[in-house]
Amino acid sequence: MTCLPSQSGKKLGLVIDLDTCVGCQACVTACKEWNTGGHMAPLTDIDPYGGNVDGVWFNRVHSYEHTTEMGGRTVNFPRSCLHCETPACVTVCPTGASYKRASDGIVLIDEDKCIGCKLCSWACPYGAREFDRDVGVMKKCTLCVDRIYNDNLAEEDRVPACVAACPTSARHFGDLGDPASAVSQLVAERGGVDLMPELGYHPTNKYLPPRAHTKRAASVAAPALEPVRAEGGFLGWVDRMLSN
Repeated sequence: MTCLPSQSGKKLGLVIDLDTCVGCQACVTACKEWNTGGHMAPLTDIDPYGGNVDGVWFNRVHSYEHTTEMGGRTVNFPRSCLHCETPACVTVCPTGASYKRASDGIVLIDEDKCIGCKLCSWACPYGAREFDRDVGVMKKCTLCVDRIYNDNLAEEDRVPACVAACPTSARHFGDLGDPASAVSQLVAERGGVDLMPELGYHPTNKYLPPRAHTKRAASVAAPALEPVRAEGGFLGWVDRMLSN
């Protein structure tokens, strides 16, 4: 059994806004592109255009149709490792390959110690672990540790690739262990929630629920268009024939 640190200096994680996520997959693509040459590289793709497709993705986006009293809407739900405070994937690891860092709370995998037994993937209720059958080890989201601590990047670029790529700013990164941080304040203001809190793993990542719809329609200030007069002659005849 792998032990957890008594406490971490920080709780780095993501806050994902389900109200503004449009399911464009930009975060998925950016994650794949960065990490295929990063800390857990390579992120393999096996037979991508054949009948036995397989590969490793750290981030996946699922779309659901949600019906409320105000009508239906599509909710896009990004899913990756939640870097839990008490991750079951770490405590079941028989070799110590899965571990949680005391410095920032990020959960990582030491590939040199991983034997590919898949116990961590069975223990994770969020489906955040990926087995790379090409090399026989488990892989997962690293919060782009090789990016957020990269002094060669401008400070504003030291965020996970998924956060940098999001066109709607639906993804936020920061220290959720600091109540004064921007992400902690955002969670407090919007009522951010844990995913499946009843399991007791205390995910660091939070989700901001979709805002309630309003019945009030948007006002249109533009004047109504005037009807177009029918053309005469041959063009008018063609227009009438096509309109029938």
